[in-house]
Amino acid sequence: MNTVISPYLIRMKPYLKQLIEELSKHFSYVSLLGVDTRGKDFRVEKSGARVEDSAWNERGFVIRVHNGVNYCEYSFNELEENQILSQAEKIKNIFLSQLSALKDSSIPVNSYQLIEEEELSKSFYAEISDKAQGIGIEEKLNRLQAIKDKALKQYEALVDFRTGYSEVHISKLFLSPKKDLEQSYIWSEGHLVPIVRKDDITKYCHRGFSGLKSVELLDEMEAAIDKVVEEAMSLLTASTIEPGEYEVICTPDVAGLIAHEAFGHGVEMDMFVKERALAVNYIDKRVASDLVVMHDGAASAKDVSSYLFDDEGTLAKDTVIIQNGILKRGISDLLSALMLGTEPTGNGKRQSFERKAYTRMTNTFFATGEHSLEEMIASVKFGYLLDIAMSGMEDPKNWGIQCMLMKGLEIKDGKLTGNIVSPVIMTGYVPDLLKSISMISGDFSLSGTGACGKGYKELVKVSAGGPYIKAKARLG
Repeated sequence: MNTVISPYLIRMKPYLKQLIEELSKHFSYVSLLGVDTRGKDFRVEKSGARVEDSAWNERGFVIRVHNGVNYCEYSFNELEENQILSQAEKIKNIFLSQLSALKDSSIPVNSYQLIEEEELSKSFYAEISDKAQGIGIEEKLNRLQAIKDKALKQYEALVDFRTGYSEVHISKLFLSPKKDLEQSYIWSEGHLVPIVRKDDITKYCHRGFSGLKSVELLDEMEAAIDKVVEEAMSLLTASTIEPGEYEVICTPDVAGLIAHEAFGHGVEMDMFVKERALAVNYIDKRVASDLVVMHDGAASAKDVSSYLFDDEGTLAKDTVIIQNGILKRGISDLLSALMLGTEPTGNGKRQSFERKAYTRMTNTFFATGEHSLEEMIASVKFGYLLDIAMSGMEDPKNWGIQCMLMKGLEIKDGKLTGNIVSPVIMTGYVPDLLKSISMISGDFSLSGTGACGKGYKELVKVSAGGPYIKAKARLG
């Protein structure tokens, strides 16, 4: 079945169009983003359970106009149907007073050319499983309780088994004199966190699940109980790694973290405008091995950051960032593209309707190769199979990268020895790491759990992943 767009947005749509029409009498460009997002977060553990409204919940609008010099915005969450003319007058006066204040100040102001739009009317209503129909909050919570109880009953070593599930329904409109866009989709994410203890040693593991899905994600989570508990138990005998450079094989989860941190943030083109990214000097230059092809785009894959249009009304695209080791281009929001004279890539995203749009990643991943995981393991003299991404950081101005990983499985003479090291920190210089990639598998998966910030704020949903990759990396 298909998702249904917010009835509230549909009811307000004629009035929003009227508001745009009134403002268009005074400004040469006017657009409006309308958002109605509703979701719930479920958390279950031994000590109890809770259900909360999702942190992503929002309902409101943001208007963008060209004031003759640059663009300014006004966000609001109330609109009276019988007061459109007065609301338009209020918004017009706010914009004009802002422009006047800027002109009277000594603050340098960037000027922007007018956004040119083509006539476009398009909609997207995502399909979800028929299982989602009629399943309420109580039943979802009961499913999580059952997963937790099943694990605790089966494994004596468990101190606790924490489960979580989030489901968010997003509805958006983008309107301008030439554009009429609608989209409605549901993304969900879940996690399993077993906590195990032996003698005085306590360890935990984490596995995430995500997708443009609904309650069918709970089936995937239940099927993974044994695997995730066994992973946690294996960490009870893990040792620390001896720092050094090693041959490594990265699971799709870890490969995705590298893609995200290395040439995800590093090619966000609003950083090009601000001269805060080294990548601007390496377009059409080698930054990785011939095997490496890297994509980003809401249209390039199907996960939590897939959509028809971004928060500036640009249709989703599939952007090839690296082609056979050559850095081809970055990703951009609309205003950065205007400033740089490039085509926008559909990466303009807002944390909420009250926040500015920035260039942000969507689905970021390495393309698949031709090797098998067995061939890759067999080729390693001594190194590690790295698994379970925890966190990462990257410096776009200097290309340093740091990835925190849950564990490494030792490989010696082409075979897994059964020895495990945990935790593992991978560091290095981005081009060195990517140029060392020598094998890529034909496997492929994405993960869209959690959120990504622009520095320390502006959280948005993203996914990352790809195949297994073999490289050389500094571990500690």
